[in-house]
Amino acid sequence: QIQLVESGGGLVQTGDSLRLSCAFSGPAFSNYVMAWFRQGPGKEREFVAAINWSGEITHYADSVKGRFTISRDNLKDMAHLQMSSLKPEDTAVYFCATGPRRLIATLEAYNYWGQGTQVTVSS
Repeated sequence: QIQLVESGGGLVQTGDSLRLSCAFSGPAFSNYVMAWFRQGPGKEREFVAAINWSGEITHYADSVKGRFTISRDNLKDMAHLQMSSLKPEDTAVYFCATGPRRLIATLEAYNYWGQGTQVTVSS
């Protein structure tokens, strides 16, 4: 059984940086794509970033491209999301997700989810 636990959320100001982490427990971490999604207040959950099994291929939502960086450590079974130049519109609950073997941005492709971590960006 795969379990995901996010950490690193908090309250920051516009322009600040924050690093989210996702701890993966279960078999064969390196077999899976890891992704981050977010859900802002009153909004649907949306794709943020994904990384393939080796860490060599990444994909980002246009809204975060150039500001966010996804990474993974296959020795520690961890995934990270480095967020820079944060904006109030980045305020959301951020979820770590996994499941697919190929890089995909579709929410329905991911069947394992963490509980989420709140990120609030004040103006």
